[in-house]
Amino acid sequence: MKDDRTLSEHEYFLRKTFEVAERAQMAGNHPFGAILVSPDGEVLMEQENAFQPLQDMTGHAERVLMTRASQAYRPQFLAECTMYTSAEPCAMCSGAVYWAGVGRVVYGLDESRLKQITGNHDENPTLDLPCRTVFEAGQRAIEVIGPLLADEAAKQHETFWQKS
Repeated sequence: MKDDRTLSEHEYFLRKTFEVAERAQMAGNHPFGAILVSPDGEVLMEQENAFQPLQDMTGHAERVLMTRASQAYRPQFLAECTMYTSAEPCAMCSGAVYWAGVGRVVYGLDESRLKQITGNHDENPTLDLPCRTVFEAGQRAIEVIGPLLADEAAKQHETFWQKS
């Protein structure tokens, strides 16, 4: 998949994920957000973290978004789409991206920095496993861009995990 978007376009969509993450936090969830963007730049879906109300440890924004996307679109279309996410997809979410067939991931905060911020938090036992490593184990290429706007992405987490 050829990346024909500019850095400012990637930053625009990433900031949209920060807004989604803020809505998640306002709703009592962890501050993560993800969006699916079509090849022509249309936001197709948004997804907040879905930990609450059932305390679903698999309710990561990226995983839930990929479940919805794979039910709505075929892999051939998703291969041309981009998932933007406020933080790097964990191993579980990277697997969901791979299986759904999305062709590009752009993220803000990387997993290793998120792990430094969250520490050993019961609600976010972060896996410091880069999404690139997970994707490289697969049979098809997924383009990864990130971290971008990492300091901006980290702000929500720095305040959230210290309070909870």
